[in-house]
Amino acid sequence: MNDLEFMDRAENLLKAVETSCDRINDQALADIDNQRVGSMVTLFFSNKSQIVINLQKPLHEIWLAAKSGGYHYKFNSEQWLDTKGQGEFFINLSRCASEQAGCPLGLNS
Repeated sequence: MNDLEFMDRAENLLKAVETSCDRINDQALADIDNQRVGSMVTLFFSNKSQIVINLQKPLHEIWLAAKSGGYHYKFNSEQWLDTKGQGEFFINLSRCASEQAGCPLGLNS
């Protein structure tokens, strides 16, 4: 994957995260504030915890930092997968967000 392809796919992922948060807030499932600054999205939960998602352009990776730990994702031909075999990005983001919000949440692409 070249730099342009990475940025296109990564931007789509960040937009999907923002859209998912908006949907969750509209459905009153939880209160998640999201803030985008450049290539980083921070999710703020009512218990003052955060999830940070940012792009690592030189590595062609997306990093996710949550209370449960830090995760690095690379795009295979179909999806963003954890570099240490911990699964797909949106499944893990949903798990982390659910833990931090205290209720089941589904964030998706």
